Amino acid sequence: MPAKSLSGGGRPLFPPGPAGMLLYAVDAVLTPGSPVSDIGQLTELASDAVAVGGGHVLDTSHVTFPNGAVTLVLILAESHLAIHTWPEDNLIAIDLFSCGAIDGPRVAAELARLLRLDDVRMQRIDRGTAAR
Repeated sequence: MPAKSLSGGGRPLFPPGPAGMLLYAVDAVLTPGSPVSDIGQLTELASDAVAVGGGHVLDTSHVTFPNGAVTLVLILAESHLAIHTWPEDNLIAIDLFSCGAIDGPRVAAELARLLRLDDVRMQRIDRGTAAR
């Protein structure tokens, strides 16, 4: 599948915001009611959370493993969101990488609410600082 272009006239559609490049890393516990095993529902809820944070989903891809674990990647105009689950350990890891204006804490909070996650821990990591 060809890559989707986000430029028009030599400038990016969504230029980097003042926050620069950030990684929001979220670790949490899956609860019994968490809808992560339904890839359609997980994709819809993750897309909804991205929209709440001001992001724009361009494409999605996923893999469901034999044990029911899921890796879901949403390609965003602002970069990407990746969700990885380990159902045997009731764990979920979410990585939101942002090169533009997106409210990472709001996306994480909305994902925690929509996916009914427990013991949510988030780290914000500045990226690309060596190049600045």
